[in-house]
Amino acid sequence: MSLSHWRHCPAAGVRVRLMNPAFAPGLFRHPPVSDSTASRPHLILFALWLMMFSASSQLIIMVPLLPEIEATLGVNAFWQGMLLTAYALSLGVSALLTGPLSDRIGRRRILLLGTLLLSVTLALHTVAADYELLLGMRLLAGIGGGMLSGGSVAYVGDYFPYERRGWANGWVMTGTAMGQIAGVPIGKVLGASFGYRWPFVLFAITMAGAFVLIWQFVPRPDVDLDPRRLTPRRVVQKYRTVLQGSPVAAAVGAYFLMFAGFGLFASFLPTWLEGVIGLSGYEVALLFAIGGVANVLAAPSAGHLSDGIGRKPLVVGASALLAGLVFIAPYTIAGFWSAAFLFFLAMAGVGIRIGPLQSLLTALVPDSRRGLLMGLAMSIGQAGFGIGSFIASSTYAFYGYASNTLLGTLVTVGMAVLVHRGLPEPHLGTRPSPADAS
Repeated sequence: MSLSHWRHCPAAGVRVRLMNPAFAPGLFRHPPVSDSTASRPHLILFALWLMMFSASSQLIIMVPLLPEIEATLGVNAFWQGMLLTAYALSLGVSALLTGPLSDRIGRRRILLLGTLLLSVTLALHTVAADYELLLGMRLLAGIGGGMLSGGSVAYVGDYFPYERRGWANGWVMTGTAMGQIAGVPIGKVLGASFGYRWPFVLFAITMAGAFVLIWQFVPRPDVDLDPRRLTPRRVVQKYRTVLQGSPVAAAVGAYFLMFAGFGLFASFLPTWLEGVIGLSGYEVALLFAIGGVANVLAAPSAGHLSDGIGRKPLVVGASALLAGLVFIAPYTIAGFWSAAFLFFLAMAGVGIRIGPLQSLLTALVPDSRRGLLMGLAMSIGQAGFGIGSFIASSTYAFYGYASNTLLGTLVTVGMAVLVHRGLPEPHLGTRPSPADAS
């Protein structure tokens, strides 16, 4: 009896491997309803969307929960900031390690492991009665977040043909924006009413729901995995090899600049709006919700459009628009409505860029290196945001917010130039061969 058979998936344009349940016991077997799933890519996208919503919500909620954490645990601003730093560092290291691992064991298993780890870790926040335990929980959450951040994009690259990846990535990324719109306000209300631990319980439940959906309805695509055993030396060699290609180096550089520019622009925007412009904390929270709405509206449309006209025109054009908006921000924002209008346009520009750029990255390497590239890109992106935020903290203290936006403008323009000159645009409707991609 054969261990598996193949079924063509016309909606996604790929073949998926359907395992015989008798030969796939245990938690990570292929979903028993794969026959119906293969014709329903929207169900797969919803599973990934719920995963991204949960992951982004539990991350973003940390900032508005810091007052509750301070009141409960009695930690100062430095140690509160360490909770954010620890998560970012843990995520970056995890993405670097689990990216190559997903090339070896498959993206579906990585997504299952990441959602399971994150749902359990978020539930364990309820027993974090002191700072050390909470810091440990954030480190574990960062490991799970690193598994999911690159794994979701790599899975879209595995399952969907190149000419549909913009549409798919655009919809999945709206989960992050919905975390900003709905997850954060709901979590803040729970935290203020019942304590800082309970928002994490809510997101543990939604992450557990994503785990069940992936387990039951997300199949394993027909892609070439890395057949060789992974060792630390071989992982380092794989990264060295992939970075020798100039398009890959340019892609990683573009990801770094994208996140660094956003860190320069956004890190001290709330501080400036409240301290200089005079907005209230409620107005700043509403401003970010408006930005999330812009992202939700822009990302799917831009992804779908990029499937028709190409990725680079949208990434370069949106970067140019965003650079202009960032530059004029300190000179045009005078109150809530002007801030809301400009921030809406800026977050729309962010939403326009992300899906097409991710889709472009998935086509630069063969299947067996896609997880490695996305893990590297996500890790470097986190480093870029951290460095941008650190520089912003220094320049804001001495020169004001206009210095942050000037640097953010230059970095965003640099990203547009790098994408335009350094990244190739694969022909839509074709799949690059490993020889072309390396």
